Amino acid sequence: MISISSIQSREILDSRGKPTIETLVRLSDDSIGKAAVPSGASTGSKEAVELRDGDQARFMGMGVLKAIDNIDTKIAPILKGLSPFDQIDLDKKLVDLDGTDNKSNIGANAMLSVSLGICHAAAASMKIPLYKYLSIKDEVTLPVPMFNILNGGAHALNSTDVQEFLIMPSGLPTFREAMRAGVEIYQALKSLLLARGLNTNVGDEGGFAPTLDSNRTALEIIVDSIEKAGYTPGTDCYLGLDVAATGLLQRGKYYFPREDRLLTSDELINRYKNWSLEFPLLSIEDGLSEDDWDGWCKMSREIGSTVQLVGDDIYTTNPNLINKGISLSASNAVLLKPNQIGTLTETIEAFKIARGAGWGTILSHRSGETEDTTIADLSVALNVGQIKAGAPCRSERVAKYNRLLMIEKEIGNKAIYSGIEAYNHVRGEG
Repeated sequence: MISISSIQSREILDSRGKPTIETLVRLSDDSIGKAAVPSGASTGSKEAVELRDGDQARFMGMGVLKAIDNIDTKIAPILKGLSPFDQIDLDKKLVDLDGTDNKSNIGANAMLSVSLGICHAAAASMKIPLYKYLSIKDEVTLPVPMFNILNGGAHALNSTDVQEFLIMPSGLPTFREAMRAGVEIYQALKSLLLARGLNTNVGDEGGFAPTLDSNRTALEIIVDSIEKAGYTPGTDCYLGLDVAATGLLQRGKYYFPREDRLLTSDELINRYKNWSLEFPLLSIEDGLSEDDWDGWCKMSREIGSTVQLVGDDIYTTNPNLINKGISLSASNAVLLKPNQIGTLTETIEAFKIARGAGWGTILSHRSGETEDTTIADLSVALNVGQIKAGAPCRSERVAKYNRLLMIEKEIGNKAIYSGIEAYNHVRGEG
């Protein structure tokens, strides 16, 4: 029987120069699996704990040697000798070993690096790509790329209040052509920003970070970029937002510094309604704060039939919180980030719960990323329909997109692009 022979971890750097964990899992047949864990800047309070050292004399307290020691002394001894092919049982052992609700004992970063490393090793042992190993159906689809082409909020200081302005080329026939559209629109945006004398520095996720007078201006210039690149807004390409509204909350209202305005939940919902009527706005993530459940329910009633309302901070890939959202009809889509919950099995469980409710699903990167491309394979294996991996810029973002292009090539004529069907849950067709 093939078994896990060794688990070795090391401290590496993510795309922001902060320490993170990379784990290498070796099997008895010498197959190897490797996985690295990302880290977020804009995080929900209910996310699983990312264990850091707290030693201010080293990496400003951000080191991960404690988490690595947990892998070496606690995780590896209980997993060595076990089959790598029973992912559910192995992940359950990790959860039971930690013994807390938020993974604060072992650390979600330690657990996830091992969980993902094991599935990579298992796929390598079977000599099949990871997406085939994890596939839940015979037929797989390629996700709509949601490109974060203009960064603000916690991802880019002195830019917009809204954290992410996204383009979604869901009206094109193939992933390859959607990828090309994303690149061309991104470059068109750069030329328009330069023409207006605005800077083209990029934020954490590769999107441009110009200093604009309002969030509305960002929507206008992105629509202009789509047209300049030769595509039709609202047909070929749609817009999306990640507002990260929890970060805007002040004394029960939402403060937009660029406009020096405080808005109530009702006023902010009305703003989104107007924007969705004026612009081809198809998706809004974290439009309200993680604790504003009443506001989420109202927003869902007001615009949920025409706009994808994505919960990130409010759910944090937690099956219990997603079930709560479903029972309240608080949204119609969920963002899935494996490092928010700590294991592959729990991530898949969260996906299945959301999909079972007819919700849209999006697999997502984090602002602090690595070259690891697991989410690309997972997005195909689960048929999630949508993926967020940043702008078509910076190697840690482009690595995910290039992996999807490779998968599309491998699948050949059977490659199905999710396209506009990924949004059937808000178009009355799914």
